[in-house]
Amino acid sequence: MSCGEPHETDCSEILDHLYEFLDREMPDSDCAKFEHHFEECSPCLEKYGLEQAVKKLVKRCCGQDDVPGDLRAKVMGRIDVIRSGQAVPDQDVAAETAEPPQAAPPRIAPAPQES
Repeated sequence: MSCGEPHETDCSEILDHLYEFLDREMPDSDCAKFEHHFEECSPCLEKYGLEQAVKKLVKRCCGQDDVPGDLRAKVMGRIDVIRSGQAVPDQDVAAETAEPPQAAPPRIAPAPQES
């Protein structure tokens, strides 16, 4: 998405790091770049407003739930891997979320027929 106008900071960079901005997980100088971009780019400002509203809704609806420590550690580890540029194998995600296979029910032999 882009408004078609040239900006000091490209719209794609803004949208790629929007959640870092929303979560205040970037230096103040980068936050200032984002705020300046939103002043001059209404499509990005609209996207920011939408994502901010979704974040507030999720917090309101799910904010009281405690996150298990092992889940938090897995998520943070995955974020670190992604940020480092390493590939994340698809099977890791499937293996972590898949339920263990169920054993097949025992087969019952048919009763012998009388002649």
